[in-house]
Amino acid sequence: MPFIETSADVNIYYEEAGEGRPLVMLHGWAGSGRLWHFQRELADGFRLIIPDLRGHGLSTAPPGGFSLDDLVNDIVKLFESLELTDAVLLGWSLGSQVTLAAFPRLRERLAGLVLVGATARFTATDGYPHGLKATEPRGMGLRLKRDFTGTMGDFFRSMFAQGELTPEQEELIAQEILAEGRLPAPEAAHAALAILASTDLRERLPEIDRPVLIIHGSADAICPIGAARYLAERLPDPRLVEFARVGHAPPLSRPKEFNSCVRGFLREGLNGPN
Repeated sequence: MPFIETSADVNIYYEEAGEGRPLVMLHGWAGSGRLWHFQRELADGFRLIIPDLRGHGLSTAPPGGFSLDDLVNDIVKLFESLELTDAVLLGWSLGSQVTLAAFPRLRERLAGLVLVGATARFTATDGYPHGLKATEPRGMGLRLKRDFTGTMGDFFRSMFAQGELTPEQEELIAQEILAEGRLPAPEAAHAALAILASTDLRERLPEIDRPVLIIHGSADAICPIGAARYLAERLPDPRLVEFARVGHAPPLSRPKEFNSCVRGFLREGLNGPN
């Protein structure tokens, strides 16, 4: 299995498939690269690189937690080790914040970004009503301490709007993703939750001078649709695609439409050669 050592006691696991323009895909909180199962078909035209964030999936993390800067350092080291250029960095939820934060250090290696279920700030504050209440991450942290596995299950279900999944889709997700996946250690889940609770990337948005595809569900209860529209208003070169009546996980519930959006962006929405 391929790993890259990014710092002492940290080994980042990644999977790779296909050839062409590199597409590096970062999962969200408490997930792993398994969540991109339905996007594997994109390997027919692009070089997919799918890491597990530190402390998630098969990637390791030292005791004592980690910061957003640590997650960024890991992805920068991944790009450097694999000598990636003219790449697209795709981030979902927490992965989108890693993507935005990593941009200044990866700028010369990037042709564009894709942000899914993204937000520049997870919690609402004065002048920014597009997040959850600040008490939500604290409440989640308390629930994780009381019932870690049950709370994780509740969170996963909350990613979908009512009626969004058919019974067939639920069974397929359970078989192909949940059955083979693994939860992060509680310490890693709490560290990543603290990142979501404290990160504010709003001031960095005007500096992202690459094309950005924003994909967001209109019924997202975790990162409200207003967060995506806020990004689209402030990024220099955005393309916003809203999936009607879809929650926080369009790669899972609408994989064909999602993959078509990403494929079109990689082929037609970027400057320079493919």
